[in-house]
Amino acid sequence: MTVSEAAVPVRAATSNVAESQAKRSRRATFIKWLRNVHGWVGLWGAALGMLFGATGFVLNHRAEPLKISTGAPHVSTMQARLPDPLPQTPHELASWLRETYALKGRLGRAQREPEHRVSWGGRETVQPERWQITFSTPQDSVIVEYWKGNDFVTLKRSENSWVATLVNLHRGVGLSVGWVLLIDTIAGSLVLLSLTGVLLWTQLHRVKTLAAVLVFGSIALAVWAGLA
Repeated sequence: MTVSEAAVPVRAATSNVAESQAKRSRRATFIKWLRNVHGWVGLWGAALGMLFGATGFVLNHRAEPLKISTGAPHVSTMQARLPDPLPQTPHELASWLRETYALKGRLGRAQREPEHRVSWGGRETVQPERWQITFSTPQDSVIVEYWKGNDFVTLKRSENSWVATLVNLHRGVGLSVGWVLLIDTIAGSLVLLSLTGVLLWTQLHRVKTLAAVLVFGSIALAVWAGLA
């Protein structure tokens, strides 16, 4: 065997070692990046998770066994005279009320009950059309009731306790699309935390990765079978 022929296995072994070291280096870099992502996402989820965890606990125990009360709302009612000419639609009424009384919050779905015949005291009569509109914020809500033909409208304001306000934040009551998107980031962070956590646990080793795939695949199959 010549010197050049003997050097071939040495170069091949050196190349394999270098390739293996490069793979380990890339894997170590990727795992370090995963740890950073996992940590920052966990910090974001923990910040808002404390709020939603506390309010979720209150929601979960409003009934038995703890019976945590969110507090009775403070209610006040008033009647307001309508402009001339009278509003012709619930949307016109809502716009006038928002401008005149500076009502804030999200406008709920307007309920419009058409006029219909009713029996009262043994006599039949026609009940006029009724509108109901709701303005909601986490702190309070205003329910507007109007019977078509009247020149006044009834407003009923309910002011929530601080616990009820937190619960409304949890449920997204009276909040804008921006808050809904903020809540979506928490859901996304939980998914991302789960994925990065699994990858960090496996350390990208084949056996652990295969075990994780089998576990999550079994759970997904069980859920699918249950739904089916």
